[in-house]
Amino acid sequence: MTRARLRDLGITIGRLPTGSLNAITDVAGVRVGHATLIRDEPTVARTGVTAIWPGGPDIWRNYVFAGYHCFNGYGEMTGVVWLEEQGLLGAPICITNTHAVGIVRDAICAYAVREKAFQAFHLPVVAETYDGWLSDADSFPVTQDLAFAALDSAVGGPVAEGNVGGGTGMICHEFKGGIGTASRIASLSGTDYTVGALVQANYGSRELLRVDGVPVGLEIGPDEVPSHKGAPRDAGSIIVVLATDAPLLPIQCKRLARRATTGLAWVGGIGANGSGDIFIAFSTGNAVRPDAPVSEVRTLSPDSMTPLFLAAAEATQEAILNAMTAAETMTGFQGRTVHALPLDRLQQVMQRYRPKDNA
Repeated sequence: MTRARLRDLGITIGRLPTGSLNAITDVAGVRVGHATLIRDEPTVARTGVTAIWPGGPDIWRNYVFAGYHCFNGYGEMTGVVWLEEQGLLGAPICITNTHAVGIVRDAICAYAVREKAFQAFHLPVVAETYDGWLSDADSFPVTQDLAFAALDSAVGGPVAEGNVGGGTGMICHEFKGGIGTASRIASLSGTDYTVGALVQANYGSRELLRVDGVPVGLEIGPDEVPSHKGAPRDAGSIIVVLATDAPLLPIQCKRLARRATTGLAWVGGIGANGSGDIFIAFSTGNAVRPDAPVSEVRTLSPDSMTPLFLAAAEATQEAILNAMTAAETMTGFQGRTVHALPLDRLQQVMQRYRPKDNA
């Protein structure tokens, strides 16, 4: 069966409407680029880089407010000490594999120099999940050029999902994982705001997988679709990037990032000890010029945050599932194979549990 997004399979989840693309790029100005490396010689590589531009090329001078949350800390996201201190994001975000965090972080610095960026120095945000089950991570295949390719290729519009960019070699709930995205629209006093999510999903055990509450992981067990034997089944990580056009302050962005935990839990993530579950949220609703003595900003009231919290949770949940339904079976390092979630069986299971919802 051809790979497809969750809604293309007739499976609709959540209460809120999606944006037109059902992607993080529904937030105006947000761009996404991937650079994917799949090769067998001289070393086996199933890896890559994904780049998210919060506000286009002017992000170097027009910063956005941002905040992060760590659900479980067996992972890395660079730049968050300074992000926590000042609450501002002034560069693109990249996601890659664990062993490539340093080179991708340095690549963003080099890219900023190439583009003659405003800042005198750079502390970019780069996050990771480990792809060493399918890719020879110890051969360090990710290069500066690969990171540049992801940054240069970033565009608005539909976002490629599954085995692409930083998600190329990832595993989710013992099925093939990777990159996924989704969005939701929250209406506040007659004004619509968008929340978009992009995930790099590489976590979870099979038996915990849920789709809209349906125990899909129990229904499609390893006796039917083999699991990747030998790897810790509850280890792994997930990175979630949330974007919104709602005017938020840094503490509100941090609160929004925290709600990705709910979406992760709905799918079956528990923040296992061996998992790095780290989330970042940014708002394009304000622009702050660091060279301006004063910036005028707007903000939502605290009570107005609840619809955005629901939007963040729903978008995260669907983005994870889109990563799984888009990803294809992959064979990689040492001949290991990770199987894709079978979409026909997913439809059958959902139909059996929710015949009216998914008729």
